[in-house]
Amino acid sequence: MRALLVVNPRATATTERSRDVLVRALESAADLTVRYTERRGHATTLARAAAESGVDVVVTLGGDGTVNEAVNGLMTAPAALAELAGPAAYRLPALAVVPGGSTNVFARALGLPRDWADGTSVILDGLRDGRHRVINLGRADDRYFTFTAGLGLDAAVIRRVEQARLRGRTSTPGLYLRATLGQFFTGIDRADPPMTMERPGETTETGLGTIIVQNTAPWTYAGDRPVDPNPDASFDLGLDVLALRRLSVSGTTRTVTQLAWRSGEPHGKQVLRLHDLADFTVMSSRPQAFQLDGDYLGERQKVHFVSVPSALRVIC
Repeated sequence: MRALLVVNPRATATTERSRDVLVRALESAADLTVRYTERRGHATTLARAAAESGVDVVVTLGGDGTVNEAVNGLMTAPAALAELAGPAAYRLPALAVVPGGSTNVFARALGLPRDWADGTSVILDGLRDGRHRVINLGRADDRYFTFTAGLGLDAAVIRRVEQARLRGRTSTPGLYLRATLGQFFTGIDRADPPMTMERPGETTETGLGTIIVQNTAPWTYAGDRPVDPNPDASFDLGLDVLALRRLSVSGTTRTVTQLAWRSGEPHGKQVLRLHDLADFTVMSSRPQAFQLDGDYLGERQKVHFVSVPSALRVIC
């Protein structure tokens, strides 16, 4: 078995010594090549090249951003794009994820241990037993995502957090809370919701202020606690949506309280929740912040979302 280990050397939850231990462990189970990412987008290039060369498994050590890049590399390899019978998952290398970031939503949603050493043990057992799971992915225009996408407030918050981290701040729940409050009260036009959502054969939804798309549950974590606006979202189904209409202080506070203290499932006049969607398009009258899997990707005014069934084999 041939394997590629893609390492983000800036991963927050590992050290050089722990990376050496991981390499030795994986070498016991596979013919291993190790590559370190050098820039944003590098993991995409490495994973695509691995798929083209016939590698059996791509292992990532990093956070959700590293995972997203690797997935996009696999899904844009020739084998994934070829017009062949059968799902892409069986034409591509499997993916194994060692949690090395600060939140690791994708790995935790798969049920992997939060600790990188325990996660490595699960992956080694999976490799030896040939155990894997086939999951669906989401696609936003030409970019794939594993667990979430967003337009509006949540993406703008991620932009603020990334800017703070560039200034040396540490990613913590408190940093996200401060970024959310700052963006909500000073960074958006709450009185004029700019977005609409179109679904084939359905009435267009208008007057939307922010949109969160889920490919699985939970949406994210606040420390150890899952935040779960659409608890029925699943890797085995289509995409789920939570959208908020006019972002009033009272209505948004009520929704946040429901998420924080009532086990998710927000409701109310300002809330739109949709389950198991195969295809929809979001449009905006003005540019909106846009994120995939917790990475800010600039501003967009139109995004076409698609659920991609049986897209990826994951060792778990």
